[in-house]
Amino acid sequence: MAVIDAQGRLFGKVNILDVGAALVILFVVLGIFVLPGSGGPVIGNSGSKTVEVDAVVLGLSARNPKELIRAGDKTSFIIRNAPAGQVDIKNVEFLPRNLAITQPDGSVKPLPDPRVEAQFVSNLLITLEGKAEVKGDNIKLGGTDIKVGVPVELGGQQYNFKASIIDIRPQ
Repeated sequence: MAVIDAQGRLFGKVNILDVGAALVILFVVLGIFVLPGSGGPVIGNSGSKTVEVDAVVLGLSARNPKELIRAGDKTSFIIRNAPAGQVDIKNVEFLPRNLAITQPDGSVKPLPDPRVEAQFVSNLLITLEGKAEVKGDNIKLGGTDIKVGVPVELGGQQYNFKASIIDIRPQ
């Protein structure tokens, strides 16, 4: 008796294609339930550290921006439309709004913006502080990767505006 007969049956009883399909299904089930990958969060290999994030806000329109956002407050932090929890506002620096004005000698000098509507527009440099998972060069805040250049959203009870990350410093 041959191991595989002319009709492709193993020992004349079971089709070899059925055996192959059953083995594939068995390996898939074993791969899913017995040997799960590291697709989920790995708690043991990552360390939670305090991270400082500098974000710049350009063109914030508000009557009293110094009353809206202050150092010591908490703000919600949203990265790529995914909430990443709350972070502390460590420092708020208001950047000057200047215009490049050409001088009679041909040089350029930065001078304060004289337009009336410019008094309601502010540029800010905000330092935020929160707990993040740091694993090598990968920093995750609220389960979402943060990197320089990533647009974020800051929200409080009276404000919601966009900023851009310009620096990340693990402590």
